[in-house]
Amino acid sequence: QVQLVESGGGLVQAGGSLRLSCAASGRTFSSAAMGWFRQAPGKEREFVAAISWSGGSTYYADSVKGRFTISRDNAKNMVYLQMNSLKPEDTAVYYCAGRSVLYYSGTYDRTNGAWYTYWGQGTQVTVSS
Repeated sequence: QVQLVESGGGLVQAGGSLRLSCAASGRTFSSAAMGWFRQAPGKEREFVAAISWSGGSTYYADSVKGRFTISRDNAKNMVYLQMNSLKPEDTAVYYCAGRSVLYYSGTYDRTNGAWYTYWGQGTQVTVSS
């Protein structure tokens, strides 16, 4: 079992930067695919970024490509989302998600929130114009 706790959210002006962190507990973190999702008021949850268990592969939504960077440190059980050039439309609650892929042989559906089995409580990001 993996527990996730996000931090690093806050209020920032458009064009600014924030770095979100996701602290994971549990021995299976290093074998977990991880992702970041966000949900704005009145909107559905949407995929932001994902990273493979090794960190060797990363995936991004078109809306954040070139501005956001996902990374992980398996030695520290941490996942990060560096967000640059923030826009007011990036305002949302950001969630960290994970799924153990140890012995997993099914289809990887990294952009689908339903594929993930672990979720954090979320951290609010507000970008002012």
